[in-house]
Amino acid sequence: MAETTIPILPCQTLQPLLDFYRALGFEVTFEQKRPNPYAVVERGGIELQFFGMKRHEPEQSYSTCYVVTDDVDGLYAAFRAGLKAAYGKVPTRGLPRLGALKDMSYGVRQFLMSDPGGNCIRVGQPTSEDQHHRPAPEETFARALHNAALFADSKDDPKGAARIIDRVLRLEDERPTPVQLLRLLALRADVAGRLGDEETAASALARAAAVRLTPEEQESARDDLDRLEELRAGDVTSRQVKKRN
Repeated sequence: MAETTIPILPCQTLQPLLDFYRALGFEVTFEQKRPNPYAVVERGGIELQFFGMKRHEPEQSYSTCYVVTDDVDGLYAAFRAGLKAAYGKVPTRGLPRLGALKDMSYGVRQFLMSDPGGNCIRVGQPTSEDQHHRPAPEETFARALHNAALFADSKDDPKGAARIIDRVLRLEDERPTPVQLLRLLALRADVAGRLGDEETAASALARAAAVRLTPEEQESARDDLDRLEELRAGDVTSRQVKKRN
């Protein structure tokens, strides 16, 4: 026998959600408005189903599912391109948003994506047969990065991640390497954006822009540099909107 599991996720209204998934390259294969709102989207081997619920609050949603792929980098690049074409930028805060692509401490390379319904779609590719969390590193800044990333992504606790990063960046008797500093600042800007703290996000982005890396260091920090570029684009757009208002 062959079984297939299909997640059925909530949304407040279908249209913005379907527009979002179309931008990602999904096809809407079923849609009905009555007697109850319901839709199905598909892309390759991914199928997601949605039901409308008027009292659903996207910002308070806990709905999630996991998509396993053998090409997480390719899927991430395709999603980024689709969102940029549809929205003019890659959304990194609020709903919808696309999280950073990163290597996790439990043998997975993944990214998180939240749709307009508040559903968190986790997309990952195993990088190791050992799927258990690795022990936190002993070195001060590597340990802070490890723990802050867990708070930000696995626990969905951006405030906890911010506290860890702020504490380690205040140390006076130890200094991070340039790559460690860049990664800490990229994550700090990211979680500040999620918390709506635009002043701290802008400050972290400015500090990150001042970090100088060798070509080898740039290559090792490629995911973080790409994320910083997206965050800067979102920060500029946010400030432009504020000026118009």
